[in-house]
Amino acid sequence: MTAAFLVVGAYLPGAVPFGLLIGLARGVDIRKAGSGNIGATNAGRVLGRKWGFLCLALDILKGLIPTLIARGALLHPPLTSEIMLQWVLVGAATVIGHTFPVYLGFRGGKGVATTIGAGLGFWPALSIPMIVALLVYGAVRYTSGVVSAGSIALAVALPIAFFAYCAIVPDAPLGVYWPLGAIAVALGLLIIIRHRSNIARLIRGEELAVKASEDE
Repeated sequence: MTAAFLVVGAYLPGAVPFGLLIGLARGVDIRKAGSGNIGATNAGRVLGRKWGFLCLALDILKGLIPTLIARGALLHPPLTSEIMLQWVLVGAATVIGHTFPVYLGFRGGKGVATTIGAGLGFWPALSIPMIVALLVYGAVRYTSGVVSAGSIALAVALPIAFFAYCAIVPDAPLGVYWPLGAIAVALGLLIIIRHRSNIARLIRGEELAVKASEDE
């Protein structure tokens, strides 16, 4: 019951479309401007840089806070894969909420920022790999100038970094931590699927650079 309550309690705030709400508060429906996405990049493009950063912070926090709350509520020794799975479901619910928000007819953002927040909340076994993935994101975005390329690189790097972490750190046995590996793979695939139009443009050489690229 606790886990079910936490999952629902993660999905509902995860589904709050902060980019849209910030835009409406400023008299703009960002679904009808820029790329039409409700994520932070489009919010920044349409509303201005500071509002984009505010949206980014809120989207990260709505992934981070429920995951940290679930950690405190669920993770008591001895740790088992069943407990880890319950924790993972809470983090996944935040991202599903952002990507498929009930408040907007299940049409939401691409989930990158909320995935970052949830990943950072899975301390330490997934938060450290997420930091590595963020470094990869930054490097790819900086060198390519394309936000979507960085997001796709993060999606690929996250599960690789996680399995490397488990191989290196003796206190992270994969037999117990496999649910974290599963969510790293699942969220990476979700990001890639949500960026499929970007991938097609990248292949064609038509994807636009930072200021005009598809948002998260």
